[in-house]
Amino acid sequence: MESKEAQKLAEKLRQEINEHNYRYHVLDDPQISDAEFDDLMRRLRQLEEKFPEIVTPDSPTQRVGGQVKAGFDTVVHRVLMLSLDNAENIADLRDFTRRAKNLAAGAELEFVIELKVDGLAVSLQYERGLLVRGATRGDGNVGEDITHNLRTVKSIPLRLRRPVTVEVRGEVYMPREAFLKLNEERKRTGQPLFANPRNAAAGSLRQLDPRVAAERRLEMITYALGYSPELVFATHYEALLALKDLGLRINPYLKITKSLDEVIAYCESWRERRYDLPFDIDGLVIKINSLELQERLGTTAKSPRWAIAYKFPAEQAETRVLGITVQVGRIGTLTPIAELEPVRLAGTVVKRASLHNEDILLAKDVRVGDHVIVQKAGDIIPEVVEVVKSKRTGNEEKFSMPESCPACGSTVRRLAGEVALRCFNPSCPAQVLERIIHFASRDAMDIEGLGEATARQLLEAGLIRDAADIYSLAGRRDELLQLERQGEKSVDNLILAIEKSKQQPLWRLLYALGIRYVGARTAKILAGHFGSLDRILAADSAELEEVPEIGPKIAESIAEFAALEESRDLLARLRSAGLNFTAAEKADGREQLLRGKTFVLTGTLPNYTREEATRLIEEAGGKVTGSVSKKTDFVLAGEKAGSKLEKARNLGIPVLSEADLLKMLSAADNTPSGGE
Repeated sequence: MESKEAQKLAEKLRQEINEHNYRYHVLDDPQISDAEFDDLMRRLRQLEEKFPEIVTPDSPTQRVGGQVKAGFDTVVHRVLMLSLDNAENIADLRDFTRRAKNLAAGAELEFVIELKVDGLAVSLQYERGLLVRGATRGDGNVGEDITHNLRTVKSIPLRLRRPVTVEVRGEVYMPREAFLKLNEERKRTGQPLFANPRNAAAGSLRQLDPRVAAERRLEMITYALGYSPELVFATHYEALLALKDLGLRINPYLKITKSLDEVIAYCESWRERRYDLPFDIDGLVIKINSLELQERLGTTAKSPRWAIAYKFPAEQAETRVLGITVQVGRIGTLTPIAELEPVRLAGTVVKRASLHNEDILLAKDVRVGDHVIVQKAGDIIPEVVEVVKSKRTGNEEKFSMPESCPACGSTVRRLAGEVALRCFNPSCPAQVLERIIHFASRDAMDIEGLGEATARQLLEAGLIRDAADIYSLAGRRDELLQLERQGEKSVDNLILAIEKSKQQPLWRLLYALGIRYVGARTAKILAGHFGSLDRILAADSAELEEVPEIGPKIAESIAEFAALEESRDLLARLRSAGLNFTAAEKADGREQLLRGKTFVLTGTLPNYTREEATRLIEEAGGKVTGSVSKKTDFVLAGEKAGSKLEKARNLGIPVLSEADLLKMLSAADNTPSGGE
């Protein structure tokens, strides 16, 4: 094939990929499976690798840049990016309407209501249809150039469907499911947790290395036209529909009304419904629809007079700090925890709240005995918002982070550039326990029956001292039976689960080792690239950093692990135990059965937990998401299924029982018959 022919084929593939991206991200109506889409991308990538001269800046393969920026440039917005005034209650909404009517000199008002997605506001500039620049809001006049990161967001088109010049505004956010997975991964790899999805999205977009943003699942919803020399509309709603036709994703929950009562009712209806969304919203935005009226109403120095944000009050509760304890994590990170008088919050009883690190503890000045306001960050993670200092009696006790590890007594210290104190004693019992729990966890070696309680028992009884000792337990059955609450069946099941774990793929073993910054995704990438654990650990920094998504921090951490004598001893014993040190794939009849199929789970299944059912689906090549949409292929429903089941029926999506799912997987000889 000649270069000219390759160029034509590449352009055809790009158009096809862009069309499928549009149908997936904007229309919510995919026409091909994930596997078919991946095949298109693979063909384009191979073509561009063979003919590098045909690569274009807007090619779908160019979403992840390899260059790390030295810093952020500034961008002057063509039209000011103003923030919105807030309506804290219904009275504020009525006041907004009254003021708008007065300024409109009696003109009839029509409102557009949109969900207020909780993320980071950005501006995108397209010239002749090509994305040329993306920036943060900044001070409204000047923002930071984050184009290199915004190009990695798949719902942001690199090329519009028409060659127009336009500046648009949108909100980049992190879906709730992606946020939970990111924090779980950060916890397992010893990194500080993000407080909420908004912080996670903002932190991802302000990375100098675009590979960091690329590996986090960010999305964008476009909410306004900022500027265009060629697009003219009469209403805000018309502008949004035009932006959607150009390939930009807009909010699917739009309402137009002339009635203030309908505005109020719609806002109130989302107070509880918001928890069914796959992303966080902190309210709704009400805008005057007429663009001519928007122009007449004008702006104040900070905000437009034609729009207002109706904010949901955060669900908060007051309780008292009974004590402050310190947890020691798997890599020695010390985390202060507020022990609270139990309080009900967002549907659950909260007894503990993380204070994150020493800096936050000092900034909030939380003391033992304080009355505090707590809320769930992003309606997920309990956190202390503030101290009710007016209720202090003088008997409250200040808390200082310890100078030595509470678990082993070793001196703790803070590394340069880090916020957390750490214990560096590899034999610290708290770290040993956490490493064993991590090693046996579901996403790692998946040793059923070896949770925190059992791991603690085994350590205290002297039956294990590290993860490799787990594989000697089969020869110590009699000693296991002497432990409290360990009967013959539970011991035999544990031994069987340990033996079964020896067949886990290489990436799980690599992840289970608990190397800092090596999460499950990174482990899969490294295992797929190098093919063996020996090659991974023998690779130097340059070799590691050549691998897509592997940066210097990961490379340095792997080198540190490989250099430790304790690591070499652990690996030698794991090898002797017969664990899988290579990436050879297991024969698995279920592997491709559900490839390209998307499932949503709801309700309680008779034999499987949600985690177990998710694992079955994913091992068979399927994908599990948190919300029902047109992209959902099946809903797996159990008892007490909620609104997801109703939505599936309304959309005509097939609903499966647990038995139906097992029938779909029955082609595999090794499909389990039920959970325990």
